[in-house]
Amino acid sequence: MSLEPIARILMIAGISLFLIGGLIFLFSRMGVNLFQLPGDIRLQSGNISCLVPIVSTILLSILLTLILNIAIRYLDK
Repeated sequence: MSLEPIARILMIAGISLFLIGGLIFLFSRMGVNLFQLPGDIRLQSGNISCLVPIVSTILLSILLTLILNIAIRYLDK
């Protein structure tokens, strides 16, 4: 059993996490708060608060879809 496909997946996942972490770090240094976008719903009542990140979830879904599609196309070659 060859371990090359597992190694490729782990390398792609590691590089992807590194890049995402770097982007989040840069955005936080610039003062951009990624998870409080317009369209995210925040409900507060006394000591209770609830955040429903609708727009953030949609953007994260699009980003992960792009990353996975690129990874799958790379692994199929």
